[in-house]
Order: sequence, then structure tokens, then C-alpha cells
Amino acid sequence: MPRNTFASASAPAAIGPYSQGVKSKTGLVYCSGQTPIDPATGELVAGGVSEQTEQVFKNIVAVLEAAGKTLDDVIKCNVYLSDMANFSAMNAVYGTKFVAPYPARTTVAVRELPKQCLVEIEVIAE
Repeated sequence: MPRNTFASASAPAAIGPYSQGVKSKTGLVYCSGQTPIDPATGELVAGGVSEQTEQVFKNIVAVLEAAGKTLDDVIKCNVYLSDMANFSAMNAVYGTKFVAPYPARTTVAVRELPKQCLVEIEVIAE
């Protein structure tokens, strides 16, 4: 079965056998998790979880735009933190990206994230 995939040069390229995003037959857009990699340098952005969350959203916006979507179309977010102590700082940035009614969200702490980043976020949009 062919997949309707999309990608953006303004977001980090996939570093494995996956697509930046896939659109379902019903029109749902599934975006792979974005990390705080600057696509221009291929490196993690400097700073803490606030700066990393800002870069993650830049990458998400770029991928969504490649699918003809915006943050206003997001219905679900999954947030992965390397340490739940970073929740408040991540949430402060996250809160500037959406307006009510907010997307559904799950936030979990995981043992480790790619390149030892502090945050990764994946979204679903319609």
C-alpha cells in the first residue's frame, strides 16, 4: 500500500526509516516526533528546555506546512521529556503555541531521547 507522505526541508530530515509525516486516507495528518535540532546545522539548539521547545515547535510548524496544515489544525500532541522536572518550562512555551480549545495532550518522562535532547513532541492534525 503506498503511503501519502510529506516532508519539509525546513525541518530536520528523518534520521531513520520513517517519514516526517503521513496523511491518512481520511485526511488525518500524523507528524513524527520532532526534536530540537536546527535543520540548518543538524545540531541541537543551545540552551535549556525552553529554547529546545521553541525549536521543536519551529520544526513541527514546518512539517505541518508541508501537509497544508497549521498548529490550529492540531488535535493531539504527545510530549516526551527526558526529565519531568522540565515540565513547567516546557509547558510555558507550549502554552504560547495554542489557543482554546486546546488539543488533547499526553506528557510523559522517558529515560532518554535522541541526541540527549530534553524534549520531543509529535502531533496529529486534521
